Amino acid sequence: MPDNLARKPLKGDLFAKKCPSRQVLNHVTSRWGVLILVALLEGTYRFSELRRKVDGVSERMLAQTLQWLEHDGFVLRTAYPVVPPHVEYSLTPVGKEVSERVKLLADWIEANIGTILEFQQEKERARKRQI
Repeated sequence: MPDNLARKPLKGDLFAKKCPSRQVLNHVTSRWGVLILVALLEGTYRFSELRRKVDGVSERMLAQTLQWLEHDGFVLRTAYPVVPPHVEYSLTPVGKEVSERVKLLADWIEANIGTILEFQQEKERARKRQI
């Protein structure tokens, strides 16, 4: 942790338009951010392994999201000086903490997807009846 953060605790305000916590929230709760953070709870992954794990993510979006999460201090990128290049991604301690919290939300959605889909289908049927 940078020295200036250790000395003066900062608190964000997500409702403030220019608060940097909004950008961090966006990184963590984006579709790919959530999936990457939850995947990394299982352990260390190489880029290609992570791409296979997070089905549907493009190389570009995976790389971009990993960069955001690394910049925010949640992901550790370890590059080994070998040929071909060997890079691994893992969670930092604060990354593990935020990942566990995001996983609770992901687990809740998975556990309740049946109910959610029923609501969506009922809304769609109601919309069609109005047409």
